[in-house]
Parts: sequence; C-alpha cells; structure tokens
Amino acid sequence: MKNGFVKVACATPTVQIADPVKNTDELIRLTKEADANGAALIVYPELCITGSTCGDLFLNTTLIESAKAELNRYLKETQNTSAISVVGLPLAENGRLFNCAVICQKGTVLGSVSKTVLSRNEARWFSSASSTSISVFKCNELPNFRFGVTFGDPLSADFVNGGATVICNLAAAFETATAAIIRRELCKAYSLQNHCCYLYTTCGAGESTTDTVYSGHRMILECGELLAEAAPFAQNTEILYTEIDVDKAAREQMLDLPHHAISTAVQYFAFSIPTRVTALTRTVSTHPFFPSDKDALANHCDTILNIQAYGLKQRIEKAYAKKAVIGISGGLDSTLALLVAVKAMDLLGRPRTDVLAVTMPCFGTTDRTKNNATVLCEELGVEFRCINIADAVNQHFSDIGHDPDLHDVTYENSQARERTQVLMDVANGCGGMVIGTGDLSELALGWATYNGDQMSMYGVNADVPKTLIRHIVARCADQAKADGKQTLAEALLDILDTPVSPELLPANEQGEIAQKTEDLVGPYELHDFYLYHLLRNGFSPEKLYRLAKKAFGETYSDQALLHWLEVLLRRFFNQQFKRSCMPDGPAVCEVGLSPREFWKMPSDASSAVWLEEVRKLKEII
Repeated sequence: MKNGFVKVACATPTVQIADPVKNTDELIRLTKEADANGAALIVYPELCITGSTCGDLFLNTTLIESAKAELNRYLKETQNTSAISVVGLPLAENGRLFNCAVICQKGTVLGSVSKTVLSRNEARWFSSASSTSISVFKCNELPNFRFGVTFGDPLSADFVNGGATVICNLAAAFETATAAIIRRELCKAYSLQNHCCYLYTTCGAGESTTDTVYSGHRMILECGELLAEAAPFAQNTEILYTEIDVDKAAREQMLDLPHHAISTAVQYFAFSIPTRVTALTRTVSTHPFFPSDKDALANHCDTILNIQAYGLKQRIEKAYAKKAVIGISGGLDSTLALLVAVKAMDLLGRPRTDVLAVTMPCFGTTDRTKNNATVLCEELGVEFRCINIADAVNQHFSDIGHDPDLHDVTYENSQARERTQVLMDVANGCGGMVIGTGDLSELALGWATYNGDQMSMYGVNADVPKTLIRHIVARCADQAKADGKQTLAEALLDILDTPVSPELLPANEQGEIAQKTEDLVGPYELHDFYLYHLLRNGFSPEKLYRLAKKAFGETYSDQALLHWLEVLLRRFFNQQFKRSCMPDGPAVCEVGLSPREFWKMPSDASSAVWLEEVRKLKEII
C-alpha cells in the first residue's frame, strides 16, 4: 500500500448451480490464496455463493437459508485473513429478496450493498433496492483507498462523486460474439471519465448453459488504462492480480471533479488493513509520453507532426509572415522544426523557399552537423544561408573583456545569444518570423540560454519531449525512404545517430562533438520519464524513484536514478523563470509547461521539500 499502490484481485470461482456449500468451499480457498499473495481487495462475481443462473430456485427457502448459512461459514473460515472480499448472494429481508454484495473482512461484515437496477428477468425474483443513498468504504491507513460496489453495467458517477477511487463491479454477464468488446470499451470509458480504478468480475464455469454461456471475463483498470485482463474463457486464471494506484485516481478526481455535486446521500464505512510495501508486478512503461506498439506510435507521430504544422500554418497566416526563419544546426530539434515548417508551407500552398534556414557555425560546430544541415536543406528545397558568427562573438568577447580561452557559461551563452540575434535580424530584414526549436525536455531542465535559444516568435517543439522527437524524425526518415528520397532519409538517420549537443565548446582532436548534453544533464529517457509523472501525476520523489526502478530494471543503478532525479528537480525549480516568459507554441502532449495553458508555478518556488526527500532516499540505498 506504500505510495498509493494497492494490490487487488478479481476472482471467478467454478460454481455448482444451487450448491452454496461447494461454492463457499471455492470462495474460502480462493480468498485464502489471494490473501496469502498480498491482495488487499478481492472481488467475486454476482451471486457467486449460489450461482447466478438458479432461476426460480432463488425463491426457494432452502436455497435462501443455505446461502445465508454458508455466508456465515465463509466469515468464520476467513477470519484470519486481512484482505477485504466482496461476495454475492441472495438475501431475504422483510418479505423481499435482494441481490446483494456483502463486504467481508476478518470474519466480520463491513457492510452490504443491494442491486438497484434490475433486468426484466431479475425482477421476477428480486426486489430493487432503494437508490437514495450509496455506500463508500474507506481505509483508515490509506485515506485515498475508498471503494464502492455496483452490479453489471457501469451506470452512475455517484460513487466517484461520493469520493470512491475504486469501483467494484460484480457482474453476471453472458457472452456473445461482441459482448466482450463492448464490455471492455464501456469499462475503459467509465474508468477514464470518472478518473477511478475499476474492478470488473463476471461469472464463468459452472453456470447453467440452458440458454447462455458465461466466460469469467475479468478486468482491472485505472483511469481508463486496462492494467490487467483475464480474457473470456481464459484457462487456469481463477484469480487476476495487479496493483492499482489510488493516489493517482484521487489526484485526478481532485483536479477534474471538485465542483461535481453529490446527487445522493453517502454512507461511509471505515476499515483497517495492514500497511505493507506492495511489490509492483504491473507494467511500467519506460516511455510514458508515447505508445510502445509500432503502428500506434507511427500514428502518434503523424498526429503530432500535423498539430505542429497546422499550428504554425495558422500563426504564419495571422502574422502575415513572408518567411519562416529557422536556425538549423544539424541536430534533432532544429531538424524537426524544419520539417514542421516545410509541411506548414505545403499546407499554405506556398513555395518551400519561404522557409529560410540559417546555419551559424562557430567554435564548436563539427563538419558532421554542418554537412547534415546543408544536405537536409537542399533536399527539402528551402532557402539556405550560412552565416559564420565566430568573428562577431570574438568581437563581443573583446567588447565585454572576456578571455576567449575561458570556456565558461559566458563563452557558451554569447554564442547562443548571437545566433538568436542573427535570426531575429534576418527575420526583420525579410518580413519573417523566427521559429523556435527548443523542446519540452530542455524547457524542464532549463537547458536553454535565456534570451538566446529560449526566445522565438513561435516554438513548434515546446510541448514535444526529446525522446518523442527522435521517433517523429525517424518516422519522417521512413517516409522519405518510402518516397524514394534516399539522400534525405540518410541525412535524417545520421542526425538521429548524432549525439545531442549544443556545440558551444570546441570539438575534440578528432573533430568530433566534445560537449554531449546527456553527459552533463543526464539521460533524456530518464528525465522524460520523471517529467511525465511529475507533471501529469504529481508523484513524489520516492514514488518517481520506485517507478523508475521498476521501469528501467538494471539499466541504471539506484545511485544513478537518484542522482539524475535530483538534477531534474533542482533544475526544474531553479529554471522556472525561463518558462514564465516562453513563446507561444502548440500543445501536443497531455502535459506541458506553457505558463498560459498548462503549468503555473512562481519563479521563486522552493525545491527544498522535494530535494530533502531525495536526500533521505540516498541515505537508505
């Protein structure tokens, strides 16, 4: 349960129709097994003590009394388990029969919930319970662990409005050719719309096949994501396990549902459960900004490129810009910006020569990057200029009294600011606008020169992380190759193979890039991982570290994970002032750093609390 992770289980026992004794034996066995495996919550199907297809036998006193007696035996036999279990059975009260879910723990009943929405067949045997109130069960030790219980189709947001972060759905749904597809999409939609975890369990083997067949379909979802699934008719999967993140669900609800009115009264029932570290078995993606599936990734890249290009198209039109001016370095970011600008001009029906690409070699420029920039511009058919800024920068050093042999921040930033000045002045001269190339990862780290490459008139990459830029450029390379543009494809592939660098320090003796960004600020794949979960989910340093260990395995040591996390947090807070005045740019991902749309943080916010948590983690490892 640490960091908000709760291990849950959806179980489908093999039932014997109208035999509560044998069915309860199964429930006892499965509950003890799930509890031993660390599950905190176990959800069983609707009417699992009797079977859901008993028909008119539901109204037989013998079956009703037997089910009640077996519930008591189940409670007695599971009194030494700490897991909460949700079991279904028919219960008679005041001359009426109800389809009920009983919430059990340590041999006691925490509460019960009766089905309110009945099908025409169910109304033959059961009475509809009152819908004037709902029940929410909440954990004393983990306040964000709050669950509600429902039956069948996901119908209402009342549970979530009442504070539930987890919905347990006991179902008795039969299979058709399309039922599982519809069921899966409904559960995804409900979980996404209501920002909740969703546990769905339907009955399976042993149910009557007189007219219908049951499959034991089970799903565990979290905020629209299908974490685990036992597909219909899956073999040897009586219990489906995974871990849900109730803290994440609670935060999502806090962000999106603060003004939702509670339409019905809510009854809260408290429970306690042992606090323990839940081992993570769920998959944690190393690249949360984009899908891992190849086809989905290709579509993702195409969509983002379209958003960027259409955004730039609109801005060029509204600004009456005669040219789109871009500083082209032969690196990833400027390459993507150039590809976007070319696509925007194509959409405008204007010649590609209305894109003016300017390369500005200086002290650290290598032949490799300069040549790639040249080939790229020639193959794309844009206007291309080469303006060597070395003399201008040296003159600036002389003006301010800086020793050119001192390769400090002044040495580096003078080049970056000179490049921006050149671009701005060139744009003024041709009636153009400067297109920014900086990406989301660099903005987060503050890896940009203030009033240098930090500034432009429209930043097309501002919401695209570095790891995703690689895939978009690779996608463009594949398309160029498919179109028979081999030279363009080779240039793009070589750019992808070039180390990321601002090239502000002289090359080494072999003429190769000496200043490699990832050696200085850390691996971009790790920073993008941390950044996504910091911005999107608001995770603490401890949780970020734990998820990174799960995602990256042995790729990075514990020391490296914490070191680069500390670097990200320190730079993220210290460099906010650069983001507070960042140019406009199109939003393409579900997180961003635009101070107007996504991220509002004062430039003098302190990072002390976050860094202290990292320090304590370092002491433990």
